[in-house]
Amino acid sequence: MAPIRLALIAGGTSGEREVSLKGAAEVEKALDRNKYEVIRFDPATDLAALAQRASEIDAAFILLHGLKGEDGTVQGFLDLLDIPYQGAGVLGSALAMDKNLAKELYRQSGLPVAPWEMAARADIENPSRLLKNLSLPVVVKPVKQGSSLGMSIVKEAENLTPALKLAFDNDDQVMVEQYIKGREITVGVLGNDELTALPLVEIIPGDKYEFFDYEAKYQPGATREVCPAPVSEEIREQAQTYGLAAHRALRLRGYSRTDMIIAENDELYLLETNTIPGMTPTSLLPQAAAEYGLSFSALLDRLIELALEGR
Repeated sequence: MAPIRLALIAGGTSGEREVSLKGAAEVEKALDRNKYEVIRFDPATDLAALAQRASEIDAAFILLHGLKGEDGTVQGFLDLLDIPYQGAGVLGSALAMDKNLAKELYRQSGLPVAPWEMAARADIENPSRLLKNLSLPVVVKPVKQGSSLGMSIVKEAENLTPALKLAFDNDDQVMVEQYIKGREITVGVLGNDELTALPLVEIIPGDKYEFFDYEAKYQPGATREVCPAPVSEEIREQAQTYGLAAHRALRLRGYSRTDMIIAENDELYLLETNTIPGMTPTSLLPQAAAEYGLSFSALLDRLIELALEGR
C-alpha cells in the first residue's frame, strides 16, 4: 500500500509561529515514514505551492496556532482544494477562536462560565463601566488570540487601563472576565461522531507565574503538569462531561482540548476550547492520550484516520 501523501502545514504569520514550527518538527519526527510521505508547507510563503500540488495530496495535518490558521481561514482554503484535514472545520474553528461567541454557546448549552463584559476602545480612558457588574480581580484578554498573548490579571483598578491597552494591541476585540481562583485543568476529546474524553491534566505554573502565560506554557520547566489530575471521581466525570459538551456546542470534530478552572468550592468553570492543541510528545493533549494508551505516533495516526473518515 502506498504511503499517504500528507501536507504538514505549519509556521504561518501569527504570534505563535515559533510554537507552530517546533510542534511540526516533533510531528514530522514521530510520523511513520512507512505510512506517510510528508510534504511541508508554510502558509507565510507556500499557499500558492499548496494549491498547485493539491491533486497530489491525500490529507493535511494543520499545525497552526492563532489567527490565520486556527480560526477557520486555512480550513476554508483546504476545503476549496478538496483536501481533508484533521480537526475542526471552518465554522467550529471560527467559533472556538472567538472566546466571546464560544462563551455564549457554552452558556446556551448549560455549561458554567465566569461572568464577563466586552470592552470598547473608549473604556481604555474610562474603564469604570466594566466594573459595574464585575469585581476585582478580573482577567483582561484578547478575544481571538491564543497562548495567553495580550492577557493580564488585574487586581487594582488603576491597572485596568494598561491591561486594556495591551489587549487591544493584540486584537480588535477584548473581553474582561471575572477572575476565578482555583486549579486549572484541561480535558481532551477525540473523535468525530463517537467521542472519547481523555484523562484530565492539571496545569501548575511555577511560583513566579501568576497564571499560565506564554512563558509558563513554553519555557521548559516553568510549569508542572500532572496526568491524570489528582481530583475526585465526581470532578473527573463532571469535567469530562463538560469537555464533551463544549466540543459539541462549538460544532467540532476530530479533537479538542477544553481548559477549565476548579474553583475553591469545587465548582467547575469553562475557560476556552483549543481546536489545534499543542502537538509535541510533552504537550497537554498528547500527555492525556498517552495516559489513555495512545503513544504520540498512535495519536497522530488516529487524528489522520479521523481526517480521512468518510472520504
